Amino acid sequence: MLLLLLAYFGGILTILSPCILPVLPFVFARSDQPFRKSGLPLLAGMVVTFALIASLATVGGGWAIRANQFGRAAALVLFGIFGLTLLFSSLAERLSRPFVRLGNSLSQGSGAGPSVANSFLLGIGTGLLWAPCAGPILGLILTGAALGGASAHTTVLLLAYAAGAATSLTLALLAGGRVFSAMKRSLGAEEWIRRILGVAVLAGVVAVAFGLDRGVLTRLSLASTSGLEQRLVDRLHSQNDQMMARNPQGTPVSSEMTGPSTGGSASGDALSQINGATAWINSPPLTPDSLRGKVVLVDFWTYSCINCIRSLPYIKAWYAKYKDDGLVVIGVHTPEFPFEKDEANVQKAVRDLGVLYPVAMDNDYRIWRNFNNQYWPAHYFIDATGHIRYHHFGEGNYDESEKWIRGLLEEANHKPLPDAATQVAATGAEAAASDDTQSPETYIGYERAQNFASPDGFNQDDMQLYRAPAKLQKNQWALEGNWLDESQIATSLAPAGGSILYRFHARDLHLVLGPSKDGKPIRFRVTLDGKAPGADHGVDTDAEGYGTVTENRLYQLIRQQGSIQDRTFRIEFLVPGVQAYAFTFG
Repeated sequence: MLLLLLAYFGGILTILSPCILPVLPFVFARSDQPFRKSGLPLLAGMVVTFALIASLATVGGGWAIRANQFGRAAALVLFGIFGLTLLFSSLAERLSRPFVRLGNSLSQGSGAGPSVANSFLLGIGTGLLWAPCAGPILGLILTGAALGGASAHTTVLLLAYAAGAATSLTLALLAGGRVFSAMKRSLGAEEWIRRILGVAVLAGVVAVAFGLDRGVLTRLSLASTSGLEQRLVDRLHSQNDQMMARNPQGTPVSSEMTGPSTGGSASGDALSQINGATAWINSPPLTPDSLRGKVVLVDFWTYSCINCIRSLPYIKAWYAKYKDDGLVVIGVHTPEFPFEKDEANVQKAVRDLGVLYPVAMDNDYRIWRNFNNQYWPAHYFIDATGHIRYHHFGEGNYDESEKWIRGLLEEANHKPLPDAATQVAATGAEAAASDDTQSPETYIGYERAQNFASPDGFNQDDMQLYRAPAKLQKNQWALEGNWLDESQIATSLAPAGGSILYRFHARDLHLVLGPSKDGKPIRFRVTLDGKAPGADHGVDTDAEGYGTVTENRLYQLIRQQGSIQDRTFRIEFLVPGVQAYAFTFG
């Protein structure tokens, strides 16, 4: 209910946002006509179209977006004609004849006044222009739809948002109608008003056609709602962030569950919650029936997550040691970044990381939701009867986890297990983190970025020439050169490759990177305090600091060999096109 009210209130605030400006001329252009037969059908058409397009976007993805672009083009043509009819009354008379006849028939031969059907048609066109105009609250709704799947609840939220915007437009329309009526009575300027409205409509069409509605207008210093909307979103978003978080610095959170699971299943049968994978790797699809009588370890992970990578040596060792005793390990790969949804990328990561047990690709977050999971990595230990008996979030506590595996296997097999706890010697990026890690995971996309120190901040979703400050404080970072910073990703642009700087305190520094969009490798060089890293280079760099981005994954760039202290890291890309996502440390 709270989110429903938030969506409605966010829609009301839309009228104060710059992105609504191109729509207002179309609404005010009919403000001198009866509201019930003209304004109300127009607003209804807008609401229905907006909610429908937004709902389709959550279901259909790219094809719906392309369809909406065609709809926008058709709407621009429609409103271009509408603007011309306001400028030239003779054209309006000729073009309106079929609409008048249709309107008269639809309105049961009223013979006068505006056509409800015509107004509704114009509302549909306006809705096509309005649909891509999304503020933070709408973004929250659509994000929830993407993670939770399209549902009636999502459509209701979208309708609430659209109804809120229609409410504010209704008030503006009613007020505008009285203003226009007074102007016409006092000045006798009906034709003059029509022509001004026609110019405004055509100006709005041009603004939308050339993207000015989402470009120049969004940078105007108007009474934008983004701050107020964002504060409202943040009240809820703190909970949302917890639902999709890498456990900070791998801090372990664990608990024993001696009774039925508190995960997704009310009956406590956790095996039924493993259904919903979009693909399986290393195994045919596993079913609840095939898992009956087995002890199951479910590991939620994603291949660019350093916390997940550092827990893999233990998961792999347990699988190798206990699979013949009835242990089934299922790695549920739930992606964080778009490239982690690509099955070929995940298959390669599985091979490179030496993962031999079944991996369920959870691109739709169905298994994640079934378990009410919150973290990467997260480990759920399921007994032979299908109940979760223990879970652990984050890295560490491996001895206790293995005790639970052994205990559940002994319980299922009715006999003790030989041997002691498994000894794991992890190397490279899989090695355990340092105890002196003081730098947090840091996202480069503006949506979750913190401690960004380049002067003037982000130019969101648009190119900007960035520069670094003279000095960075600990855990501050900056961009240099031409970059396009988007919600989850920053892309370096021509002419040079650009640089990223970070003042960090940790043994290891990693960066999630991808090659250019056309797949071309990106050469780079890293430095520490202005010098080549030497012995402190990572597995993906040499002593001179050189390396190459060849695929979307986590790159270990620095591993300090001596004492850990504050250092200034810099990575310079020698050609443009790299895609940068997030820093992690260890």
